Amino acid sequence: MFLAVAGVMAFTASTASAQDEQAAPAAEEVAAAPAQMSAADLLNGTGEEIPLHQALKTKFIEGGAGFMSLIIACLVIGLALAIERILYLTFSKTNTKKLLQDIENALKEGGVEAAKSVCRETRGPVASIFYQGLLRYDQGIDVVEKSVVSYGSVQMSEMENGLSWISLFIAIAPSLGFLGTVIGMINAFDAIQAAGDISPNIVAGGMKVALITTVGGLIVAMILQVFYNYILSKIDGLTIDMEDASISLIDVLSKYTAK
Repeated sequence: MFLAVAGVMAFTASTASAQDEQAAPAAEEVAAAPAQMSAADLLNGTGEEIPLHQALKTKFIEGGAGFMSLIIACLVIGLALAIERILYLTFSKTNTKKLLQDIENALKEGGVEAAKSVCRETRGPVASIFYQGLLRYDQGIDVVEKSVVSYGSVQMSEMENGLSWISLFIAIAPSLGFLGTVIGMINAFDAIQAAGDISPNIVAGGMKVALITTVGGLIVAMILQVFYNYILSKIDGLTIDMEDASISLIDVLSKYTAK
């Protein structure tokens, strides 16, 4: 009898150990499952990484086509205006030292009319300012100086043309994003009220849609702000060249008049 009981106990122990050995791999698989799922979140159904353009398209749709379209429109129009200003300012750049030397040589060889021809053949605001000054040379150096200063202000206004629209888009893009955020939050609270319960899925979904528009508006504003500051730096550089070149032109005309 004692031997039979001992045999049954040994058989039970061996069976339990075998079951523990089978359960251990299963527990390891369960523990590894969250890590596998977190990596799979970055993959699509075919096991490949989601392309960047597809991810951006998904976020665009999740943020709401209405507000996201307005934000993208601000980006496109703002970039178009910025690129136009950059090209205009780039082509407006003039080698002022060479222009002044050509005008001085023209004054020595052919007088004021020859200097006017040099200005007409040179592009840029500096050459235009010089031409306006030379047109009034017969009225005296003082009149030439006043004409150069006045027409310099006109050229500066032309260089700054369109900057007000770029600054408008810089301000309105994040405002549209914040407006989309507020509307998204209102929709989330409406969904909570309709469901009669504060569900984490409802709250998280509404907040996600709301915050996507804010992120989009801020990104657009930052991009346009970089272009805006770059344009301002180019305008400042051209303005300094214009002022320095205008002073040099008055000196050249004063020496020509003295001779």
